[in-house]
Amino acid sequence: MPTEFPSRRTDRATEPKPVPSVVLVGTPDTLAALVSQLSPGAGPRPIGAVVVGGSVAEGRGAMAEQTVGATDLPILDSLDDLARLSARPRAAIVSLPASQPMLIARTRAALADLGIEERFVPPLADALAPVPDTRSWWRPQPAAIDPAVLIGRDPHRLDRAAVGRVLRGKRVLITGAGGSIGSELARIAADFDPEMLVLMERSENALFEIDRQIARAGVHRRAVLHDVVDAPGTRRLLTELRPDVIFHAAAHKHVPLMEDHPAHAVTNNVFGTKSVADAAAAAGCGHFVLISTDKAVHPTSVMGATKRVAEQYVRHLHRELREGGLESPPPGAGSAEPTMFSVVRFGNVLGSACSVLPIWAAQLAEGAPITITDPRMTRFFMTIPEAATLVAQAAALSEGSTDAPLYVLDMGEPIRIVDLAERLIRLQGLEPVFAADGRQSVATPGKAEVVFTGIRPGEKLHEELTYAAEPLRPTPHRGIRSFDAGGDPLPDVAAIIAALDAARGDSDPQVALEALHEAVPELGATCLRLAG
Repeated sequence: MPTEFPSRRTDRATEPKPVPSVVLVGTPDTLAALVSQLSPGAGPRPIGAVVVGGSVAEGRGAMAEQTVGATDLPILDSLDDLARLSARPRAAIVSLPASQPMLIARTRAALADLGIEERFVPPLADALAPVPDTRSWWRPQPAAIDPAVLIGRDPHRLDRAAVGRVLRGKRVLITGAGGSIGSELARIAADFDPEMLVLMERSENALFEIDRQIARAGVHRRAVLHDVVDAPGTRRLLTELRPDVIFHAAAHKHVPLMEDHPAHAVTNNVFGTKSVADAAAAAGCGHFVLISTDKAVHPTSVMGATKRVAEQYVRHLHRELREGGLESPPPGAGSAEPTMFSVVRFGNVLGSACSVLPIWAAQLAEGAPITITDPRMTRFFMTIPEAATLVAQAAALSEGSTDAPLYVLDMGEPIRIVDLAERLIRLQGLEPVFAADGRQSVATPGKAEVVFTGIRPGEKLHEELTYAAEPLRPTPHRGIRSFDAGGDPLPDVAAIIAALDAARGDSDPQVALEALHEAVPELGATCLRLAG
């Protein structure tokens, strides 16, 4: 049965003309100050108060009665009670301290769900704080959001038995171990009791942190500060370490940045991959997994083109080892069989360093607009744990493959970037507002502005996970599909590598860019289509 606030005693003959009714929302302390600021008989008429954020749940009602009892305002102790009112207030005057951002976010979200307009009044203590930030009193620090909630689908599960066969008791090496995917792979591998877990990373701080995170009794590990583009050094290390499984996650990934540094992209993404792959083959490594990207499909960027060449190189090396084009591993090397090479391709990883989620969170915290390049842009998204889980799972599927298999992770349907931003904003208890141009407008309580900045060099509106000539088939794991190239022809990979090697050392970055266009002709064709 609908409930009502207890009615106040009024003389209906002298009752003033009705004005829009509101409810007051705050902590016991802020409600007291809020009531004292409201002029009797003028402005909105408070019909009651809702107490939130009491320090002791059982005493919240008593605290509220003590604070505002003199005003004779009826009290509710939960925002949920507003839904059961027969006459719901049209608006809420909210006063909450900036030191409780989660409480502010939950309150705003609850009022929005009820369709109650919110008017926020900052507590006096916040207004008098030293060096006040006029934007931050109404915009709390963003609450932590599970990326899986934003994506809106259940993550795929790990087949522990299958992955255990690949990792347990093995010597596992991860390049780029301090990165988003590399570090998650390290955490997964550490749970499977490897004989040795080798963390290879060129960033000192990133290496220190992941080594610290997995340091525990029973995890035999070695942290190696090393840049994989040092081919002789990489070969010496792998000959010494004799890894059974290598996950090659080291790469440059930022598309616009690599457009300005093509030689760096070629060196790290192509020759870093070549360095580790060659060393793996020479050391008799059992399995090498290249972590690739959907940007390698019909690439429009330097980054995507370099990953395309990296994919081609490991497929080329896989065939050469089996066709007798390369020397077999020396006696005593890890595996009697040639190294099994495979490629795992997937889209954007939500929550990785410098990706949209941490960037948007920082923008919200600063009270700045959320930036999106183009309202039409879509991307495939996956969480870091899910991506790393499926990479490990794909390694377990490669046993016995005759050609270097390509595995494509199930990313679900592509998501509009603007929809993702809206979900994030609303989960913070804010309302998205779309600007007409790229200029920042005046910050507004309860709102988060979204501006469109324009597509950046090398970016596509929509990504693809496969080529038309890569028909995928199911695998035993529902989150992974595969393509076995078999006799699928490759370009002259040796000539491509030689040309890129000569070009990357030139002081003119245009030389490396031109060599990359020759190596991946569709890169030039795509750029011409975009220009037209």
